[in-house]
Amino acid sequence: MIEAGAGFAAVLLLIALRVPVAVAMGIVGAAGLWWVWGPASLAFVLGKAPFDAIATPSLAVVPLFVMMGVFAGRGGLSRALYEAARAFLGHRRGGLALATVGASALFGAICGSSLATAATIGKVAMPEMRRAGYPDRLAAASVAAGGTLGVMIPPSVLFVVYGLMTEQSIGKLFAAGLLPGLLGMLLYMGAVRLSTRAGTAGAVAPRLPWRARLVTLARIWQTVLLLLLVLVGMYAGLFTPSEAAAVGAAGALLLTWLNGQLSLAVLRDGLLETVLTTAMIFAILIGASIFNAFVDATGLARVVIDRVAALGADPLLVLLALALLYLILGCLMDSLSMILLTIGAVFPVIKGLGIDPIWFGVFLVTLAEIGLITPPVGMNLFVLQSTVPGLDLGTVSRGILPFVLADGVRLALLLAVPGLATWLPGLLFG
Repeated sequence: MIEAGAGFAAVLLLIALRVPVAVAMGIVGAAGLWWVWGPASLAFVLGKAPFDAIATPSLAVVPLFVMMGVFAGRGGLSRALYEAARAFLGHRRGGLALATVGASALFGAICGSSLATAATIGKVAMPEMRRAGYPDRLAAASVAAGGTLGVMIPPSVLFVVYGLMTEQSIGKLFAAGLLPGLLGMLLYMGAVRLSTRAGTAGAVAPRLPWRARLVTLARIWQTVLLLLLVLVGMYAGLFTPSEAAAVGAAGALLLTWLNGQLSLAVLRDGLLETVLTTAMIFAILIGASIFNAFVDATGLARVVIDRVAALGADPLLVLLALALLYLILGCLMDSLSMILLTIGAVFPVIKGLGIDPIWFGVFLVTLAEIGLITPPVGMNLFVLQSTVPGLDLGTVSRGILPFVLADGVRLALLLAVPGLATWLPGLLFG
């Protein structure tokens, strides 16, 4: 127990010293295993755990879904989505920010990555909102918050990783995230309205006639077709998740070519981005596998389960305590690392309390979303600062509070109405 606590503290310290998360977890895990089990057992774990962490066919969905999102952005689909959302919402107060949230939700459905969604939509939406007089506080906050929908609305890389680490159905997790993702979009739009009532709105665009709106809808048929092909094919049993990811990646590449955006340079840069993103995810998975082996060696999960059982702890109190833990961790590290660092110790507790692991996956990813926009280390905030010229991180941080409050409402609704996450998987999978 003491060794595990020291291990968690050491990882957080190394991260604070800017050691890469994968390296920090790997070093601490290896040192801890040496201390607890000795060098012979450490050698065995180092020879087995990294291979087991990534040598699974199910992980093929990760690079394929990453590739799908990369080429969807480079193929002009993100701009078409934003233009369609602006046509329907731009005439309202705060309409461009509302359109940004809506476009982020739609793009997230074919991207699966929060960081990629925020970066791609930000490049399109931020110049438009600045030209319309939107303050950076509202404009950037709507992009950062909207980007988090990329890890909730399926397909989602975080759901894939959680499903693999906990041996849960990826298809069920995708289905479970759909309604909470749409709820998050509506709550973020409510946060925009709340912000604009405080006097931070920009200019209101003229109302477009229905003919012009329908023209913009016609331009996103490719996106809708790709999304339906992937999700309906998977839920109808035509594709496995891996096959659906392959279809999505090939479809995004095809659409990039059909839209006249595919060149050797675009292909090279897109494939390179896919490789680098996938390598980063796999490196963290390897580091987490070594660290989780150390946590298992300390017996932390069993000790926690026994103490929770002895106290007769209410599952709600445990969930609230975990929510507080993840909100704190979200201020210190990225969402994928946060989940992989803790899931080895937390998941046995969840199973021991009889909490639905599919529901908990949605609850956990929602907490991870909050971490993506929570200062000082909200990754979406840094992504925006690096992609939008002249954007001050403090300005974005001040505008993000209404969106964090919206996420708090979503967490409360998930706790009060678990069916938000369990009804659709039950309907589709029985």
